[in-house]
Amino acid sequence: MSDTRARIRRHVLDTPGVHFNRLGRDLDVATGQAQYHLRRLVRDDELAVERVAGRTHYFDPAFDPWERRTIAFLRRETARELIVRLYAEGPTRSTDLAEELNLARSTVAWHVSTLADAGVLEKSDSRPMTLQLAAPERTVTLLEAVSPSLPDRLLDRFTRTVDQLLE
Repeated sequence: MSDTRARIRRHVLDTPGVHFNRLGRDLDVATGQAQYHLRRLVRDDELAVERVAGRTHYFDPAFDPWERRTIAFLRRETARELIVRLYAEGPTRSTDLAEELNLARSTVAWHVSTLADAGVLEKSDSRPMTLQLAAPERTVTLLEAVSPSLPDRLLDRFTRTVDQLLE
Protein backbone atom coordinates (compact mmCIF):
# COMPACT_ATOMS: atom_id res chain seq x y z
CA MET A 1 0.00 0.00 0.00
CA SER A 2 1.35 3.42 -0.93
CA ASP A 3 2.25 5.92 1.77
CA THR A 4 -0.50 8.33 0.62
CA ARG A 5 -3.12 5.59 0.63
CA ALA A 6 -2.02 4.48 4.10
CA ARG A 7 -2.24 8.10 5.37
CA ILE A 8 -5.73 8.47 3.92
CA ARG A 9 -6.88 5.18 5.43
CA ARG A 10 -5.44 6.08 8.85
CA HIS A 11 -7.08 9.53 8.75
CA VAL A 12 -10.50 8.04 7.95
CA LEU A 13 -10.16 5.46 10.72
CA ASP A 14 -9.17 8.20 13.18
CA THR A 15 -11.85 10.62 11.94
CA PRO A 16 -14.95 8.55 11.14
CA GLY A 17 -17.32 10.35 8.81
CA VAL A 18 -14.76 12.79 7.47
CA HIS A 19 -16.11 14.23 4.25
CA PHE A 20 -14.17 14.23 1.02
CA ASN A 21 -13.21 17.93 0.93
CA ARG A 22 -12.13 17.95 4.57
CA LEU A 23 -9.95 14.88 4.04
CA GLY A 24 -8.13 16.55 1.17
CA ARG A 25 -7.53 19.70 3.22
CA ASP A 26 -6.45 17.83 6.35
CA LEU A 27 -3.88 15.75 4.48
CA ASP A 28 -2.96 18.33 1.82
CA VAL A 29 -3.71 15.83 -0.93
CA ALA A 30 -4.75 16.90 -4.42
CA THR A 31 -8.37 16.18 -5.36
CA GLY A 32 -7.54 13.67 -8.09
CA GLN A 33 -5.04 11.88 -5.91
CA ALA A 34 -7.55 11.65 -3.04
CA GLN A 35 -10.24 10.34 -5.40
CA TYR A 36 -7.93 7.68 -6.81
CA HIS A 37 -6.80 6.36 -3.41
CA LEU A 38 -10.27 6.53 -1.87
CA ARG A 39 -11.76 4.59 -4.80
CA ARG A 40 -9.14 1.89 -4.34
CA LEU A 41 -9.69 1.73 -0.55
CA VAL A 42 -13.47 1.46 -0.99
CA ARG A 43 -13.12 -1.12 -3.78
CA ASP A 44 -10.84 -3.23 -1.55
CA ASP A 45 -13.35 -2.94 1.34
CA GLU A 46 -10.81 -1.13 3.50
CA LEU A 47 -13.14 1.89 3.76
CA ALA A 48 -16.87 2.45 3.39
CA VAL A 49 -18.46 5.44 1.68
CA GLU A 50 -21.80 7.09 2.46
CA ARG A 51 -23.37 10.02 0.62
CA VAL A 52 -25.40 12.08 3.09
CA ALA A 53 -27.23 15.33 2.30
CA GLY A 54 -24.92 16.41 -0.48
CA ARG A 55 -21.59 15.32 0.98
CA THR A 56 -19.53 12.18 0.60
CA HIS A 57 -18.26 10.75 3.89
CA TYR A 58 -15.78 7.94 4.54
CA PHE A 59 -15.77 5.35 7.33
CA ASP A 60 -14.29 2.23 8.78
CA PRO A 61 -16.41 -0.57 7.22
CA ALA A 62 -17.23 -1.77 10.75
CA PHE A 63 -19.87 0.97 10.99
CA ASP A 64 -23.30 -0.10 9.72
CA PRO A 65 -25.26 2.18 7.34
CA TRP A 66 -27.37 3.75 10.13
CA GLU A 67 -24.25 4.54 12.16
CA ARG A 68 -22.57 6.04 9.09
CA ARG A 69 -25.54 8.33 8.38
CA THR A 70 -25.79 9.36 12.02
CA ILE A 71 -22.07 10.10 12.31
CA ALA A 72 -22.23 12.19 9.13
CA PHE A 73 -24.96 14.32 10.69
CA LEU A 74 -23.11 14.57 14.00
CA ARG A 75 -20.22 16.19 12.13
CA ARG A 76 -22.57 19.08 11.24
CA GLU A 77 -23.08 21.62 13.98
CA THR A 78 -26.78 22.37 13.47
CA ALA A 79 -27.83 18.74 13.10
CA ARG A 80 -25.67 17.92 16.11
CA GLU A 81 -27.38 20.63 18.19
CA LEU A 82 -30.80 19.23 17.30
CA ILE A 83 -29.73 15.69 18.16
CA VAL A 84 -28.16 16.75 21.47
CA ARG A 85 -31.28 18.71 22.41
CA LEU A 86 -33.54 15.76 21.64
CA TYR A 87 -31.31 13.44 23.64
CA ALA A 88 -31.09 15.76 26.65
CA GLU A 89 -34.70 16.93 26.78
CA GLY A 90 -36.62 14.16 25.08
CA PRO A 91 -39.48 14.52 22.60
CA THR A 92 -40.30 18.05 21.52
CA ARG A 93 -41.94 20.02 18.71
CA SER A 94 -39.90 21.47 15.85
CA THR A 95 -41.17 24.99 16.61
CA ASP A 96 -39.81 24.67 20.15
CA LEU A 97 -36.46 23.51 18.78
CA ALA A 98 -36.28 26.52 16.48
CA GLU A 99 -37.02 28.89 19.34
CA GLU A 100 -34.73 27.25 21.91
CA LEU A 101 -31.78 26.98 19.53
CA ASN A 102 -32.41 30.38 17.89
CA LEU A 103 -32.72 28.84 14.44
CA ALA A 104 -34.94 29.73 11.52
CA ARG A 105 -37.96 27.44 11.27
CA SER A 106 -37.00 26.59 7.70
CA THR A 107 -33.56 25.48 8.89
CA VAL A 108 -35.09 23.23 11.54
CA ALA A 109 -37.65 21.88 9.08
CA TRP A 110 -34.93 20.94 6.58
CA HIS A 111 -32.80 19.23 9.23
CA VAL A 112 -35.79 17.42 10.76
CA SER A 113 -36.86 16.12 7.36
CA THR A 114 -33.33 15.00 6.49
CA LEU A 115 -32.72 13.39 9.90
CA ALA A 116 -36.08 11.59 9.74
CA ASP A 117 -35.38 10.31 6.21
CA ALA A 118 -32.05 8.95 7.50
CA GLY A 119 -33.73 7.19 10.42
CA VAL A 120 -31.95 9.29 13.06
CA LEU A 121 -35.15 10.76 14.46
CA GLU A 122 -38.83 9.93 14.35
CA LYS A 123 -41.88 12.15 13.94
CA SER A 124 -45.00 11.33 15.94
CA ASP A 125 -48.35 10.80 14.25
CA SER A 126 -50.11 12.89 16.89
CA ARG A 127 -50.93 16.59 16.62
CA PRO A 128 -49.04 18.63 17.47
CA MET A 129 -46.26 16.54 15.99
CA THR A 130 -43.32 15.80 18.28
CA LEU A 131 -39.84 14.63 17.42
CA GLN A 132 -37.65 12.11 19.18
CA LEU A 133 -34.47 10.18 18.51
CA ALA A 134 -35.02 6.83 16.85
CA ALA A 135 -32.23 5.11 18.85
CA PRO A 136 -31.15 7.37 21.74
CA GLU A 137 -28.61 4.99 23.32
CA ARG A 138 -26.91 4.16 20.02
CA THR A 139 -26.90 7.84 19.11
CA VAL A 140 -25.24 8.97 22.35
CA THR A 141 -22.48 6.38 21.88
CA LEU A 142 -21.72 7.88 18.47
CA LEU A 143 -22.08 11.43 19.80
CA GLU A 144 -19.26 10.85 22.26
CA ALA A 145 -16.93 9.78 19.45
CA VAL A 146 -17.59 12.58 16.93
CA SER A 147 -17.33 16.34 16.89
CA PRO A 148 -17.75 18.65 13.91
CA SER A 149 -14.64 20.24 12.42
CA LEU A 150 -14.12 24.01 12.56
CA PRO A 151 -14.87 24.51 8.81
CA ASP A 152 -18.08 22.51 9.19
CA ARG A 153 -19.13 24.66 12.15
CA LEU A 154 -18.33 27.88 10.27
CA LEU A 155 -20.34 26.74 7.23
CA ASP A 156 -23.31 25.88 9.46
CA ARG A 157 -23.13 29.27 11.19
CA PHE A 158 -23.00 31.09 7.86
CA THR A 159 -26.04 29.15 6.63
CA ARG A 160 -27.93 29.92 9.84
CA THR A 161 -27.12 33.63 9.54
CA VAL A 162 -28.37 33.74 5.95
CA ASP A 163 -31.54 31.82 6.91
CA GLN A 164 -32.27 34.27 9.73
CA LEU A 165 -31.79 37.25 7.40
CA LEU A 166 -34.17 35.75 4.85
CA GLU A 167 -36.88 34.83 7.34
